[in-house]
Amino acid sequence: MIDLRSDTVTRPSPEMRAAIAAAPVGDDVYGDDPTVNSLEERVAELFGMEAALFTPTGSLANQLAIRMLVAPGEELLCETTSHIARAELGAAAVFSGITTRTWPSERGLLRADDPLAIAHPNAGPYLVSTTAIAIENTHNFGGGTVQSIDEIKRLRSESKKLGISLHLDGARIWNAHVATQVFSRAIDLVPQLV
Repeated sequence: MIDLRSDTVTRPSPEMRAAIAAAPVGDDVYGDDPTVNSLEERVAELFGMEAALFTPTGSLANQLAIRMLVAPGEELLCETTSHIARAELGAAAVFSGITTRTWPSERGLLRADDPLAIAHPNAGPYLVSTTAIAIENTHNFGGGTVQSIDEIKRLRSESKKLGISLHLDGARIWNAHVATQVFSRAIDLVPQLV
């Protein structure tokens, strides 16, 4: 039987285990692991970024990015059924001290107007200001919905005018790439699980 519930229920094949055992290793904290170094360089190159950082989980990658983009007391916007809002145990509030506010959509499909309609940048001293918007491509709880590149670009353009950063939960970015043949370079931070 083939289990398609999640990529997290897969197991490495004997060939994959052999490749893991044979891979050159080093201490990545000191920059001595050639496999990690190669992976980070390749991913940075693919996405047109200055650098990339390997993390062991997509949730950790999201939380590091959120912490970089949103200060304590500020707000992150994301879709109601997004992984960040629904499946990361409130980590953004716990680790970053931020508010997460959501907008609804059908099957996670991004329409740039939805988050822009609820964004409140520079809300003043007593209100929560929106400083980042998070999107997900492909959308996990939306059944694998692939986001429109045009909508992503439009959201990026409009959010940038407002001084709002754009974050992509890229846990399934390779699925989106296969579906669209496009790597998105319109995002501020693109965490992904490789």
